Amino acid sequence: MKNPKKILIIIQRSNGDVLFSLPLINALYEYYQQPKIDLLVNDDTLPLAKILPHVNFIHQFSYQKKRDNRWQQEKSLIKSIFRKYDLSINLTASDRSVLYALLAGKKSISAIEKNNKKSWWKKIFLTHYYYFDSTKHILLNNLQSLNLLKIKHDNIQQSPNISDMVIANVKDKLNKKGVKEFIIFHPSAQYSYKIYPKHLRDKLLASLNTLDVPIIITGGNSQLDTQIKSNIPCLNNIFNWIGETTIAEYFALSELSSAYIGMDTLNMHIAASQNKRIFAIYGPTKLSMWSPWSNDLQISATQDRPKQTYGNITILQADMPCVACGKAGCDDRHGKSECLDHISPEDIFNEVKDWYQNAKL
Repeated sequence: MKNPKKILIIIQRSNGDVLFSLPLINALYEYYQQPKIDLLVNDDTLPLAKILPHVNFIHQFSYQKKRDNRWQQEKSLIKSIFRKYDLSINLTASDRSVLYALLAGKKSISAIEKNNKKSWWKKIFLTHYYYFDSTKHILLNNLQSLNLLKIKHDNIQQSPNISDMVIANVKDKLNKKGVKEFIIFHPSAQYSYKIYPKHLRDKLLASLNTLDVPIIITGGNSQLDTQIKSNIPCLNNIFNWIGETTIAEYFALSELSSAYIGMDTLNMHIAASQNKRIFAIYGPTKLSMWSPWSNDLQISATQDRPKQTYGNITILQADMPCVACGKAGCDDRHGKSECLDHISPEDIFNEVKDWYQNAKL
């Protein structure tokens, strides 16, 4: 393929998917000698997309606008991308996102489903395609287009560079609290079925407090985060910063931290991209696609175990035959995940304590 001057990358999923597009963006930017790279993302991932490097412009898809006036949004979006790009790369296999790729790029690459009944037409019209593989880590899925383009790359999850001003602001906040070395504890997630129960979280925090190292509790401003914020116990070494950082400030805070403890969510993947020591608490999420990626070993977890460590990452799961089911809670309707009740806070604390005593922070 001749060097494309304009590239569109379509990422119509969650914040984690947007973060895991960064190695692809960087590789394309370097290999094709600084082309203009635009993104098409869901509007709820816009704050994260804005801090990715080498991005010229961001098109937004809104599910609210789809509900209000679907065709008006489609008309406007298609008009803004139609045949504007030399190359389009779609990281999601949905019909809509594949159509966007076909309409936007003179050449198009997309993930597609393995089910031929759903994807036969995609194989015909796309320039190149690859099968989206749910048994393979999202990072490796996202790098498939580089393989098709014969662009050499490492399987390294990268983190965006944060401005010196943002880093200085975060350091100033820490200094005002007298905090130097610290550990992040992130108790929240996008959905309630992924959240460690309060009574177990309180026991874990009480134990972590005895390490005599600052534990900074992080989170956003969602209803779930706000509820958790109001229930964090007041302890000497616990600093409740839920809702007090922007996404850019969180990247800086995570970079300055010594370790991450918490749920399987975007914040965990940020820590992994920065090669931090991670203690991840997993409920029903399947590990094959969404376990923390180890840059050092260039692997992720693939098998369920009550406790496993690879490189800088420790994952803790319940010892139950149903783990991990991949459902949205036991009822698959965003209800309670009973497996999270069966992860002992003592087991989590002992893993952290053993690391901390030998870490020489």
